[in-house]
Amino acid sequence: MKQGIPNIIQMAPYACLPEHTRGRLYTEPESKTRDCFQRDRDRIIHSTAFRRLEYKTQVFVNHEGDHYRTRLTHTLEVSQIARTIARCLGLNEDLAEALALAHDLGHPPFGHAGEYALADLMSPYEGFDHNAQTLSVITRLEQRYADFDGLNLSWETIEGTVKHNGPLIEVEGAKPLPREVREYNLQNDLMLGTFASGEAQVAALADDIAYNNHDIDDGLRANLFKTEALFDLPIVGDIFTNVVRKAPSIGESRQRHEAVRDLIGYMVNDCLTESRQRLKDAKLRSADDVRSLSHPVVSFSEKMHEIDRNLKDFLLDNMYRHDRVRQMTEKASVVVKELFVLLVNEPRNLPVEWQKQVNGESEEQKAKVVADYIAGMTDRFACEEHNKLINSTK
Repeated sequence: MKQGIPNIIQMAPYACLPEHTRGRLYTEPESKTRDCFQRDRDRIIHSTAFRRLEYKTQVFVNHEGDHYRTRLTHTLEVSQIARTIARCLGLNEDLAEALALAHDLGHPPFGHAGEYALADLMSPYEGFDHNAQTLSVITRLEQRYADFDGLNLSWETIEGTVKHNGPLIEVEGAKPLPREVREYNLQNDLMLGTFASGEAQVAALADDIAYNNHDIDDGLRANLFKTEALFDLPIVGDIFTNVVRKAPSIGESRQRHEAVRDLIGYMVNDCLTESRQRLKDAKLRSADDVRSLSHPVVSFSEKMHEIDRNLKDFLLDNMYRHDRVRQMTEKASVVVKELFVLLVNEPRNLPVEWQKQVNGESEEQKAKVVADYIAGMTDRFACEEHNKLINSTK
């Protein structure tokens, strides 16, 4: 067996152990076949919101092509990377997987264009945030169980979903808490002033690794930029140059796959090296020790952070601001905004079960219900509703 690849999984003392869970908001009988985090993972996979990720966009709108990433394929890639990192660091692989699978459940249709549109429309009512919307999905909007709304996930899974990017209060530059987080925290204290578990930190970094690399892949596939444009980027350029030099005749498609695979490996190995050193230096004895630190324990090296920033800047200039992408996002924004205005003004166009939530309610409550409804839409359904309710009447 190669060094560094664990065969028998032995969780470290700082891992979140299922026997030490803080439990669920609503008490339930334990499963005879799965621990609490495995059960959380399965509940997420079987949720309606998870299935909808198949038809929610990353960068390209759903109908642009069959080979571009969707929220679902992105989520599966994040899950694979998170499991690998968690296993190698002695963290709880099941919890890391559950958090990776849940992290995008609150995204509205049309990627960031849909989120920006909803945030603008909801600005009079504390705005819209996809992370807070994920909390709403898993604690309120999923309607699958007889005794409670939401999925009733374990405390650690909900905590990691809310705090995967770090503390939300008592830190410099902290933004006002989203309403959903503020209200849920009154019922179930998520320790918002601390870092989340190591498993949540793994899921967040895995998201970053997957996002950057699949956007390179999709950007090249869509011909938004050429391979040669990457050559000047630190490390990224070296990896692509080496692949082209070693295998000049295999074709651009295979070169792209080889290089992206090497870059993912490079980023994962950097994360493992840096995180192992941080974990060793911190001398952690429990998962709560991870939370009590003033810095994350799962991280890139400073060199890798700089490479990551350079890559993000490149993708911003060459992909997200590309005319083709900009035209798509502008159209998507119009769809979301026109649907929102129509449904707030004429809620009879909502499905019956949603109409019941707005009858006799304030304008603020009506807007929140409509935002929840639109956020749950897939790209395809949003376009169909827009065509049916708006385009057909123009």
